[in-house]
Amino acid sequence: MSDTDKALKFWSDLPYHRRWLLDQAEGLMDFFQYRAINPKGGFYDLGDEGHPLPGTNPLRGIHASARMVHCFSIAYMLGRPGAGDLIDHGMNFLWNGHRDQKNGGYVWSMNDDGPADTNKQGYGHAFVLLAASSAKIIGHPLADKMLADITQVLETRFWDKQHGAIAEEFTADWGPIDGGTYRGQNSNMHLTEALMAAYEATGEQHYLDKAESIADLIIRRLAGSTGFRVGEHFDTSWTLNKDYYHPDEMFRPAGTTPGHALEWARLTLQLWVLGGKKHAWMPDAAKNLFVQAVSLGWDKEKGGFFYTLDWDDRPAKTNKLWWPMCEAAGAAHFINQHLPHDPFLEDSYRLIWSTIANRFIDHKNGGWHEELTEDLVPAHTLFPGKGDIYHAFQACLIPLYPADGSLTKMIGKAGGQI
Repeated sequence: MSDTDKALKFWSDLPYHRRWLLDQAEGLMDFFQYRAINPKGGFYDLGDEGHPLPGTNPLRGIHASARMVHCFSIAYMLGRPGAGDLIDHGMNFLWNGHRDQKNGGYVWSMNDDGPADTNKQGYGHAFVLLAASSAKIIGHPLADKMLADITQVLETRFWDKQHGAIAEEFTADWGPIDGGTYRGQNSNMHLTEALMAAYEATGEQHYLDKAESIADLIIRRLAGSTGFRVGEHFDTSWTLNKDYYHPDEMFRPAGTTPGHALEWARLTLQLWVLGGKKHAWMPDAAKNLFVQAVSLGWDKEKGGFFYTLDWDDRPAKTNKLWWPMCEAAGAAHFINQHLPHDPFLEDSYRLIWSTIANRFIDHKNGGWHEELTEDLVPAHTLFPGKGDIYHAFQACLIPLYPADGSLTKMIGKAGGQI
């Protein structure tokens, strides 16, 4: 159904839609807040019904704890009772568990016995920076120490000044993995989000400078050279490897990933605003990323975004994940707020949320299905349950605020009002 002839331009302006979004955010907080805390540290991955997934010694990835800190810092800013307990729990586990007090940096995963995977991943360190920045906004006592520590680690261990982006991964004692030859856009994309959050929390320009450097490399130069298809995998000189394959396609999917183009569309516009709108290439790049991802990645017959495409723009992994839907909703809101009105964008926004409502929200058990088959049936080939609040929670709240910064900044500016 096309809505281009409707008198009201944006759903995000309608009181009912705004209440509906807030209700979905509340449902997510209810689902995770009272079930996810692992008393031995970190947070459980939850199954479909909200119970901890089976296992006597569950792994806890650093990104999961950091994302919970970030999301419940937002909840705390909104005045949600009990949110502070999850923030304390997550921050303590990051600082006293994941932090490598001997070698520096933060290990990738923990279990009840201590560190499990001791490698140091750029992806995980990006989320530690995000967690520390969000915790600083609410005045958490560990935030300043963690922010200073993670900033130093990123600067001295990961940052590659020559290319203006970060390296990917190291062993526990900072040795190279697989010769240190791999560079990835995913970790750099999430670091861009975290650097913007750190800039907003501290006002320190070096964070923003690094975020702009990464975006210039990955979006203006690299994605711009491939018709705004966001490449995932590169070598140390940032030459694209179209043939790259890794068995862990949760974090290193082959081909192109429409969801990452959608995520970059929002982040690029957010960066444009934070930087004083001085980078003229950013608005057009954001719209190109969005239009390209929707045009090529959306399943026009069944709905939802294909997880990956090959480099001939054909669907590769055809399962439908929740997080590209979330990033598409946030990107459409940002573009609608900043660029001339285009009915395609608002129609896309409405289609995305309608598909989320009908297919991805688990109306029986709570939470969202993280994975559907190509035919939009719940599945668990990549994701075993409901382990993450981050993408869906942000998607519900982003359209409730002006598209002028991160949620923590905009909620703070609004004094906690919605």
